[in-house]
Amino acid sequence: MDFYTFRAKVKEQLGFDLGSYKENQLRRRLEAFMLRQGVASYEEYLERLKRDPKSLQELVAYLTISVTEFFRDPHLFKLLEDKVLPELLQERFLLKVWSAACANGAEPYSVVMILEDLTPGRRHRIEATDVNPRILAVAREGVYSAELLRHVDSRRLAKYFTPLDGRYAFRPEYRSRVLFRQHDLLRDPYGQEYDLILCRNVLIYFTKEAQDRVLAGFQRALRPGGYLFLGGSETILNYREMGFERRFPSIYQKIS
Repeated sequence: MDFYTFRAKVKEQLGFDLGSYKENQLRRRLEAFMLRQGVASYEEYLERLKRDPKSLQELVAYLTISVTEFFRDPHLFKLLEDKVLPELLQERFLLKVWSAACANGAEPYSVVMILEDLTPGRRHRIEATDVNPRILAVAREGVYSAELLRHVDSRRLAKYFTPLDGRYAFRPEYRSRVLFRQHDLLRDPYGQEYDLILCRNVLIYFTKEAQDRVLAGFQRALRPGGYLFLGGSETILNYREMGFERRFPSIYQKIS
């Protein structure tokens, strides 16, 4: 069995679409993971995945896990804080925000801090999703090493975190502001009427076809005038065709 047959059978028999990931990168990571697992062939690995659901969960976790940090690309989060969110807050008292592929939770919790500073006590609707249930458990727990907080200033560190055995716990009264749930960007339906969607450093792993499908879903999920916040290395070349305007680096606004 070759790589292409394996990829097709995983989608057909197990429902996990490997075809949406960039081929060379996927193949390299998959073969490295198989080697680590002591699997000699694609055929053997497929049988293991079919026989053992835990093995499939481990593969999904390996291919999708992403550890990010608070306020990754601080200059872009500064634009979000100084330009985008104040503009949205002029139009709506409560915002609806979606952190898609949120990984360890640092991204939605960064948004919680910004919104609490801008609008103290306001309970905005902040949803955070990821395909990987293991990383969602980490996000819900909200405990982080100091290195992931290097862009959190001393005031926010004191206000939003509690020291815990050499690490830092995001305080529960703020942690409760985020609704976490499992969601697959490539398979599951999207919500509607979001003011802001964050999906950072995820699209770069997808094929062009999958990227366009996800971006079209985001465009439909945003309300007119809503914003899409991508990673620092991600751009939408055909943004007008996709129904966006480029307002700032990595930040696009849905054309109303």
